[in-house]
Amino acid sequence: MAISDGDSELLQAPSDDKNEILNRTASTYTPLDSYALQKGQYSHQYASLYFVRLAQLKPAVEAIASEAWANFTIGSETATRKDRVLDVRQGELCWVAGTVYMEMPLKPNVLEDIGKEHWIAAPPSRHKYDEGTNALAENGERGAHAGGQKGLVGTQIMLEDESGRLRLTGDYLNGGLLVTGAIVAVVGTENSDGDFEVLDLRVPDLPRQPQRWETEDGDAALAGKRTTKKRGKAGKVAIVSGLGISGVEGDTLALDLLMEYLLGESTDSASQDQAADISRLIIAGNSLANASPIPSRSELAAAHSTTKKGGRKTYGYDSSAYNSAPTDRLDQWLAQLLPSIPITLLPGDQDPTSTALPQQPIHAAMFPHSRAYMSPPSAPEAEGPGWFHTTTNPSEFSVDGWRFHGTGGQPVDDVYKYLPDCEERLEMMEAMLRWRLMAPTAPDTLWCRPVEGEDGFVLKECPHVYFVGNQPKFETNVVEGPVGQEVRIISVPAFKESGEVIVLDLETLVPEVVKFEVFDEG
Repeated sequence: MAISDGDSELLQAPSDDKNEILNRTASTYTPLDSYALQKGQYSHQYASLYFVRLAQLKPAVEAIASEAWANFTIGSETATRKDRVLDVRQGELCWVAGTVYMEMPLKPNVLEDIGKEHWIAAPPSRHKYDEGTNALAENGERGAHAGGQKGLVGTQIMLEDESGRLRLTGDYLNGGLLVTGAIVAVVGTENSDGDFEVLDLRVPDLPRQPQRWETEDGDAALAGKRTTKKRGKAGKVAIVSGLGISGVEGDTLALDLLMEYLLGESTDSASQDQAADISRLIIAGNSLANASPIPSRSELAAAHSTTKKGGRKTYGYDSSAYNSAPTDRLDQWLAQLLPSIPITLLPGDQDPTSTALPQQPIHAAMFPHSRAYMSPPSAPEAEGPGWFHTTTNPSEFSVDGWRFHGTGGQPVDDVYKYLPDCEERLEMMEAMLRWRLMAPTAPDTLWCRPVEGEDGFVLKECPHVYFVGNQPKFETNVVEGPVGQEVRIISVPAFKESGEVIVLDLETLVPEVVKFEVFDEG
């Protein structure tokens, strides 16, 4: 059998020489807990969410619009600012800020769903909210005021605030990225139909970006002073999502290869050195293949009927329906990694935690083997997080001074459904950064919790790294802001389908892909 040069180091005679012990690169990790829920938050209403969002972002977008349109003139008329959308007058050149609302034919409507629940089958899930409406255009039945973004047949785009709504139209909107919930400023005139002809549009754009190590050094970093702390060269972080653990033995080989790679057990010495540079593993959602399904009304009725006939009452737990194998397998897999590498775990829509955003950390009870590496609830904050940190989705944290912001993918997946002619996930991620909104379509089409006071999804500080899990493929880019901000955005594919893990260098913020493939000889 021929031996390649790459295998020569692995296939060699035994030696009495002692192997060098590699130490994993250490890192500084600071959780920010930006999305942790406060007690009593379940009593709030949704009505005020859009108003507090507008109040938070309106000053920023108006400042940008004022500078951009200070000398915006058509003929002899200069654009003037209007405080409210209902202050717009026909034929007057002006600009106004508000919240985008998109009325789409197939967008989910919770009130209609409740009304139809008892007499019609649930509609299939849709990839796009305008899916199938293009047939109307082919038959010449284009809806009134379709206007707006290219391809949105029958869709109406409106701008609203506390005073009312203003319908937007115009060629400028064709092909643009707009979704419900985005805060924008538009300039133009109202036509004879009462629609606002948009000539230009502005968004809040990226907020202030903290300096590296500002989270850890505080006032010293803001003052530009160098800290006396000695910090070595930063290592790397591995980002993976969509492990999709089902508990079936056939789907564990790729996971075992990933574990051995991270532990440095399956490669040559050069690759082991690279693995030792990985200072943390970040799991971005959907660690399990499926969450427990919610029983239908008919299933609940059948279970109730069985109980009345003398069946055993299970109080919500039925051993015949519940399968603990996926969570057991995940717990054991994490427990094998944790003695060697710290782990940050974000939940996803398939994981056993709350459904509405922000999803709260997966409970420690799900990890009987791994929870020994968690920081106990009674531990002082000064001691920092444990080696195993279960966090929220979305989540913010700092690694080696860089601000990270990540999600399990639901906000981008929902924005995708609004954009019929756009398949570029990086464009959507960039747009969300420039809107300063990490979940713009919540609560309209994305489940979230009601809030008061401020919208927690508003981006207050610009991250250095923005990653989104469970996407179709790996993509990356650098987004630049108006005052020098730079954000590395990363689309992380689901590991179960792609076999890919992203390794990000914390010195250069340049990612690389490590791919694992399992070949079926049968």
